[in-house]
Amino acid sequence: MDTEQLLAPEDTSPLGRSRTSVLDMLRAADGPLGVREVAQRTGLHRNTARFHLEALVEAGLATRETEDRETPGRPRIGYQTVAGGPAGQRRYRLLAEMLTSLLAATMPEPGRAAEEAGREWGAYLTEQPPPYRRLSAAEAIAKLTAIMEGLGFAPQVQAGDRDGEYRLCLRQCPFREVAQHHKDVICSLHLGLMRGALTRMRAPLTAERLDPFVEPSLCIARLTAGKDAHADEPAAERTR
Repeated sequence: MDTEQLLAPEDTSPLGRSRTSVLDMLRAADGPLGVREVAQRTGLHRNTARFHLEALVEAGLATRETEDRETPGRPRIGYQTVAGGPAGQRRYRLLAEMLTSLLAATMPEPGRAAEEAGREWGAYLTEQPPPYRRLSAAEAIAKLTAIMEGLGFAPQVQAGDRDGEYRLCLRQCPFREVAQHHKDVICSLHLGLMRGALTRMRAPLTAERLDPFVEPSLCIARLTAGKDAHADEPAAERTR
């Protein structure tokens, strides 16, 4: 991969729709907004809202402040945009390439390690339904689609070749350039993320596999209903 390409800022929806929406909300607010306020206004899960807010802070687009309070309790953390934008372009693509190549070179099973990490993050970013509440396959797919969109993809659901099969078409991978050189790591991470999210939902379907780059900007996740999606729960779930 060319060094100049790695250092070039992203030019194809680098923030993704959900993160852009959160940024626009902060810009329009009269003062700092908390995670709860952002989650309520956007319809995102609190963990997902916090994930986007912290990413905006890391990108230099927002600041985080702990607000003083006169009553007992945990201080409120507020987020607001940075006047004038970031001081300089952050080199996240280069950082992703460096960390991914390190994982691929030093781990005995980098794909497996990446999938496990994806499972943990997928569970963290997903809201668990109330006890005894079972989602339908359609509800679970809708929630999974929203999660993947929030992470920067442009997902679209299609029916599979047989009953109970679905294709989640993932376009605009936010790590496409890195994934082209390290599919085993990046694609395993995304597959694990989907599996962790479905397990957290107690969804009646399984992410069977992820077919990367069936087209230059398209990957397809194969989902199957009626399978036991909870046989191999992420560690975060086992400890609850």
